Amino acid sequence: MPAYLLIEACVGDRQRSDAYLAMVEQAIGRYDGRILTTGGEIEVLEGSWSAPEQLLIVAFDSAAQAKTFYNSPEYGTARAVREDAAIMNTLVVDGLPL
Repeated sequence: MPAYLLIEACVGDRQRSDAYLAMVEQAIGRYDGRILTTGGEIEVLEGSWSAPEQLLIVAFDSAAQAKTFYNSPEYGTARAVREDAAIMNTLVVDGLPL
């Protein structure tokens, strides 16, 4: 069953965040993930959501695969580069069978 990482980002240091994103894109590909969106305009249509500065959605074939990526050495290195450059909130959610 597919799964998605939902990542809310608040960027403080754009240069370091861009370096992080370049590393993350490579790691996501290594773990067969697919970036579905890296942001764009976000509009709250209903409820009390607070629109994040940036929202990333990454698809994986399963939650286990998403967690393998998240706990990988490659992503750990990228997180170290990002430290103090951006605040991230990350969720993994199961999708529906395709």
